[in-house]
Amino acid sequence: MRGNNVRGPTSALTEFLKESGITATTIARRARTRNQDQNQQEAGPSNANQVERETELGEADEAEEYHSDALDEPDEPTTKKRKVTDKGKGKGTIAAKKKAKEDDDASYDEEEDAYTAISKQLWRGNGSTSAKPPVGSFENCAKCEKQFTVTKYTMAARPGPGWLCHQCAKASGADPFKKPAAPRKRKAAAEKRNVISFEERNLPSLASLCIKIISNHIDDVEALGDIGTMNLDEIAKSISRNRSMTSENVQLFYDVQNVRLTLYDVTNLTPQAFGSLAMMNPNLTSLRLDYCGRLDDAAIDSWNKSLPALQRIELLGPFLIRTDSWKSFFKAHPRLEGFLITQSPRFDLACMQSLVENCRAITELRLKEVGKMEDVFLTEIAQWKGSLRGLDLSDPGTGKSLSDEACVEMMCAIGPQLDHLDLSGHEFLTDDFLKDGLTPHAGSLSSLSLANVPDLTDAGVAYLFDIWRGVAPQKDPEDEDVDMDRERGTNLPLTSLDMSRNAELSTAALTSILAHSGKTLQHLNINGWKAVSQKALAMLSETAKELRTLDVGWCRELDDFVVKDILDKCEKIKDIQVWGCNRITEACPRKKPVAIHGIESDSFRD
Repeated sequence: MRGNNVRGPTSALTEFLKESGITATTIARRARTRNQDQNQQEAGPSNANQVERETELGEADEAEEYHSDALDEPDEPTTKKRKVTDKGKGKGTIAAKKKAKEDDDASYDEEEDAYTAISKQLWRGNGSTSAKPPVGSFENCAKCEKQFTVTKYTMAARPGPGWLCHQCAKASGADPFKKPAAPRKRKAAAEKRNVISFEERNLPSLASLCIKIISNHIDDVEALGDIGTMNLDEIAKSISRNRSMTSENVQLFYDVQNVRLTLYDVTNLTPQAFGSLAMMNPNLTSLRLDYCGRLDDAAIDSWNKSLPALQRIELLGPFLIRTDSWKSFFKAHPRLEGFLITQSPRFDLACMQSLVENCRAITELRLKEVGKMEDVFLTEIAQWKGSLRGLDLSDPGTGKSLSDEACVEMMCAIGPQLDHLDLSGHEFLTDDFLKDGLTPHAGSLSSLSLANVPDLTDAGVAYLFDIWRGVAPQKDPEDEDVDMDRERGTNLPLTSLDMSRNAELSTAALTSILAHSGKTLQHLNINGWKAVSQKALAMLSETAKELRTLDVGWCRELDDFVVKDILDKCEKIKDIQVWGCNRITEACPRKKPVAIHGIESDSFRD
């Protein structure tokens, strides 16, 4: 009840306002005066009476709102917007609404200005109307009475009047030099699940540190001393993983005494750097360069002059070499024994003829992913009868394949001497090649790859390995020309076999393979044999105990028990691929140091 004379305790702010001569009446009078002046200038004479009536009606409320007791801790905001009703139409209504809004804004601004003015009084000293003295002037401290120089950090005495020196301001508990706290930035939400395969390393690996040190001190390579051939090869692999090999740091691997040089990623080497390689390693007999897409004809010309002793070359991705450069290279290196290239789209029949004509002692030949491969190539290859040991003609491209007839003729000439054969990706090869080409003419093979040859059948592959192990298959009554004495051979067992991505192969083929080569197989890939039985897969642990690597991906009958038997009985196994095998569970056994890749449950672990 505000009508009685009972008053409660007043706050320090209320007492301060009273001492300064600021009361609710003076504040209300000041607001009315300013509102009247603004309304007369902006609203015009037509609204003057309305403004006056509103001022008289709101005087009591304003006085009540600015009561000193209500200034201590108001329960709700004291500024209220009033609705202005005007029954007039058109411009009068719009003007009235605009005027009412301006009245409220002016009242709000005045209240805020009055309150702000009060706070400014605190900086001027209690009750003082003088402004803060200019920076650089002299003042006497209100507390210790010593003279000091005014700065922008000088603070007013509380209670005033007067100003405080820096020592007295700090003694009072305030820090004049304290900077406002910077707003705290909101941290980004962390990922709920970290994908292990893409998790960034917080600490650099030892290999990366070595690469960085070597790269930074490449000009002082001699200071590293004798690194050794094995260590140099490991450094080359580490640098290649990060694609950090450049024309500058590659010099670490150069030596005039080098006879073998292997660089695993030379993407960043310039064409001029390939010429320098030949001049700084003139005694090379074996050279391997991976990802050498910038190798050009000028570099080949330099090799023709600076690498006279070269006997083996292996290149991955020599896209830019033209036919004439290949011909000149073969003429300059007649003692070449190994020519292995991958992805060379310009290598054609003329290059093949030049290679056969000039290099008669070839023992290794790889023409992998050569788009111009055709049957006439095999006629030229057949001329290396007696010398060729390894042949790789795999993956000529989609829709391009050698024929059965051309491959059979080639095998008749060079098949008995071959140790390694890779005809993967030749989609037109059939069981006829197995029967007429491999069965009678591949007695010395130790490594065979026929991946992605979809026309091969389960019975055809089983027939091949049954003949190789000297077992007479069931004779077909329609095949009267079969000479079992000629076909029954003494073929050596294989150590490496890749027949992956042949969906027609199944239990009969795997059984015959293991019966012939199970005891010597070290590398076996039957990825994609989805119909092979669990019984046939279980034979792996019983017969193939020399296995090092095994790929049984997408063999649907593979389960945890088969994997356990392989781990227990194949003691030399190092790597197992089980992609797409749905019967492998999270309970699949593990064994160190064997790596098992492709268990589906592992991909759901954090």
